[in-house]
Amino acid sequence: MSATAPMASVLPPAPWKSLFNQHLSKMQPPEFVLSTVAAAPAGSPTPYVPRARYCIFRGFWTELPENEHNDAERNPEVYQSDCPTFTTDVRMEKVGQIFGSSAGHAESTEQVQGSGGGGPVEAVWWIKETGTQWRVSGRAYIVADDIESKEESSGVRTVKSELGKRMRIVDESKLKDWSWTRELTGTFGNQSPGIKGSFRAPPPGKAVDEPYDDKNLELGAKVSDLHDTVARKNYRLVVIVPDAVEQTDISDPAKARRFRYTFDGNMPANSAWKTEELWP
Repeated sequence: MSATAPMASVLPPAPWKSLFNQHLSKMQPPEFVLSTVAAAPAGSPTPYVPRARYCIFRGFWTELPENEHNDAERNPEVYQSDCPTFTTDVRMEKVGQIFGSSAGHAESTEQVQGSGGGGPVEAVWWIKETGTQWRVSGRAYIVADDIESKEESSGVRTVKSELGKRMRIVDESKLKDWSWTRELTGTFGNQSPGIKGSFRAPPPGKAVDEPYDDKNLELGAKVSDLHDTVARKNYRLVVIVPDAVEQTDISDPAKARRFRYTFDGNMPANSAWKTEELWP
């Protein structure tokens, strides 16, 4: 493992995680709406405006879902976390928004190409099978291929520090065998050939009559190579560090409830999540 491995968290699993996981297992696929904030256009009365789109939950960070079709080498089971993940293309607007709304407000072209971020996001799932809405609010961090570079950028250091605070050790004897890069490649391998191929599509959001690299980019491509140069250049894993989670259960109108879970890192480790029961 990298010499800059994070200090391991001693936090117990979040009190909402088990039920959340059970509910998501009923969704095929586990779609959610992701909201970010973008810089407002000139003349706007507010500095930021909301942006929302559908994404697919790809499991919790460090807990790569089993996939018999994935040939990537897996990390040993060293860590667990309560941090949901999804994948995206670095060329998508959400990446710049996650960087641009972060504490450092870093949105230069060079910085956005690597690991970093920390901007505020909110993810919302509606599980109709259980009559439950889940809302996860927190900060999003982007993991890119530079995550174990010899010359660590400030973005890499931020990602390792902030994610490391929420990574629980479950097998200390194998700490040195765990790799950030291996985890990233494993998440890429868990995508279907069509999804992996989507990272070789023409530039998202660009006009179709503008020139682009048509020798390497095409719609409908399928990729099987875990290290496809073009696809991996554009592929990113996004990890949400949750600060607040709300579970609204309206499956029975006579017993409807909302539960709010709020993270407080200053509280004792065994009670870092405050739980409130609310009217829906």
